[in-house]
Parts: sequence; C-alpha cells; structure tokens
Amino acid sequence: MDLGGTGVWYFTDALAARDAAAVARRIEELGYAALWIPETVGRDPFAHAAWLLASTERLIVATGIANIYHREPGVTLQAQKTLAEQSDDRFLLGLGVSHKPLVEGLRGLAYGKPVATMRDYLAKMAASPFSAIEPGAKPPTVIAALGPRMLELARDATDGAHPYFTSPAHTRMAREILGPDKWLCVEQKVVMETDPDKARNLARATARTYLGLPNYRNNWRRMGLAEDDLEAEGSDRFIDETFAWGDADAIRRRVGEHFDAGASHVCIQPVNRRGRFGEMDWETLEALVP
Repeated sequence: MDLGGTGVWYFTDALAARDAAAVARRIEELGYAALWIPETVGRDPFAHAAWLLASTERLIVATGIANIYHREPGVTLQAQKTLAEQSDDRFLLGLGVSHKPLVEGLRGLAYGKPVATMRDYLAKMAASPFSAIEPGAKPPTVIAALGPRMLELARDATDGAHPYFTSPAHTRMAREILGPDKWLCVEQKVVMETDPDKARNLARATARTYLGLPNYRNNWRRMGLAEDDLEAEGSDRFIDETFAWGDADAIRRRVGEHFDAGASHVCIQPVNRRGRFGEMDWETLEALVP
C-alpha cells in the first residue's frame, strides 16, 4: 500500500451515502492518497468503508479510528480482510481505545487500561481464524497512539500509529519511539483563514468537543501545554500548537513540519470556515492539493 504524502480526514455522517461517495470520488480526483473516516455514534465504519471503496478506484479508505469496544477481535479481523480483498488492498485499518466517557458513559461498557486492553485485542485478532479468500497482501493495521507506551505497542505489534490532534513536536517524539520503518500517519486540523481572531474562533468551535476528553488532555500536558491552556475553549497557545491556520502557504509549512519531524503521511482535516459541520470546504482542499 502506497499512502503517498497527504490524505484527508473527514466526518461523513452528516452526508447522505451517495453524497459521501461523491466526496470520496472528488478527493480521489484531486490526488489525495487516502480518506480517513472516524467512528463515533454514527455510521458503522466498515459498512461505510465498503461503500466508499466500491465508489472509488484508487483511493485508500482508512478508519481513524474504529473503536475496539464496539466489536470482538475476530469480527474486526473478518471485516479487515474482507474489505482488503474486495478493494484490491485499499483498506487501512485504524483501531483505537476511544475514551472512557464515550465507552462507559455513552455505551455503558467497562473501559479497561488502554495499553493492556489494546495489546490483548491485537493478540486475539492475530489468533482469530479466517477461512475465506485472503487479500492479495497482508492488510495493514495502525493504532491511535498518543503516549509513549501506546506508541511502543504500535511499534511492536502493528504497522504504525495514527496520532490525532497533536503537533509537529509530538510527531518528532512519536518517530523516535516508532523507529525509522513504521508508518506515522498524523492528523492535522486546518483552518484556511488569515485573520487570527476568526481562525482561532473557528478552531475553538472544533476543539470544544475534545477538550473534555481525558486521553487528549493528558497528551496535551505531555506536549508541554499547561492546565490553563486547556480551560474554557483553549488558549491561543493551545490553538496555535494544534491547528494549522493561515493561507495555503502557512498550512503547507505546518504540514511540512510534520514530515520534517518524521511523519510518513499527514491527513488534513479542513475546518469549515462557515461553521457548517459536515460540509466540505473544497476551496481549502483544492488549495492544498498534494
């Protein structure tokens, strides 16, 4: 699988299925290597990935991420291999432990210790049987990894890591832990707006949901941000470290900083400048075509 340089990370839940397929085709036509789709409380990511893969020809479709608490390891292996075989090896499985408030508070499930739970899940996946036709190549797996121990697990048990909502400094740390050969697929939120107040306000509207989630807060503190930076809707320092904003050249520089720090793939998540969740900002994607 050739991830190329840049992909797109995007919520499609606000779009009808046919509209989501049209978005995927246009992303492919623009030349982006991959489309990353999340799993929260909307569409099933594997069923949706099958639809998007069937609607495109070259685009890699990746889950960023599929929640391990939502399905048994053997079921995930079946989905991964089925999608890889059906799409001529264009499916990339991204797995994650999600967050305790979403797993316990929202789903009513028991949330285990993140690293130990993920390690056990990966081992059970590897041991699960699969009797259908195998894909042409071993399908790749990455895990959502922020802290050192999860990054070490990504290095030792998977093809790499998918850090979300971080910074180039975090990318450098992650590469040091992963070593030179593993994939480091970094998500980067982007706001193509040159007015500082407007850009930061748009970023804050996006960050609001994440600021209450402990796994992200713990990682931002590891990155050197203070507790005060994470209060209310985030300080200017928090926004500037975790979002890329400005004109296309400024955003390209931030993406380049990730590559310089060791990223093998950067998936950009455009923030809609009109505040319309689920409506793609095509001007941003066209300006940042790889």
